[in-house]
Amino acid sequence: MAGVMPKRVTAEIDGDFVVFLIGMRINRPWKIHKWLPVFRAMSAMIRELQARPDSGFLGHVMSPGVIVQYWRSFEHLEAYARDPDQLHWPAWVDFNRRVGGSRGDVGIWHETYKVRSGEYECVYSGMPPFGLAKASSTLEAVGELESAAGRMGQSSSSEGAIE
Repeated sequence: MAGVMPKRVTAEIDGDFVVFLIGMRINRPWKIHKWLPVFRAMSAMIRELQARPDSGFLGHVMSPGVIVQYWRSFEHLEAYARDPDQLHWPAWVDFNRRVGGSRGDVGIWHETYKVRSGEYECVYSGMPPFGLAKASSTLEAVGELESAAGRMGQSSSSEGAIE
């Protein structure tokens, strides 16, 4: 399988970063004119961000109903979200105009998490680059990086440990 890393690795990213979760829930599928533009806009925004390395966008994972995004900082995320010359702001204005008083047709949501340097852990085994490992760089998960506690900079206890 091409691209699969045959060893256990963890992600390494320099400094603080932001994890942004954004999603959509289609409540009334027959009202395609309400939710299809949202779906299309999200995909177009990801392509736009990937084409702009200076945007602070580090990468993403897309699943049905949710996109996990990694950003260099909250300031980068906010600058993109409010820039009228990028796709997000006009799409947001259009969404609010289109939905109007019928907010139950399609639901949208987001959550933003600021992650301080060294206050995260992850492991990938037998995977292609994925998630934070794809948005940053990887290290082999050996020695102190073998356990979740070690990756968090804490001493590891083998009983009930998350590996």
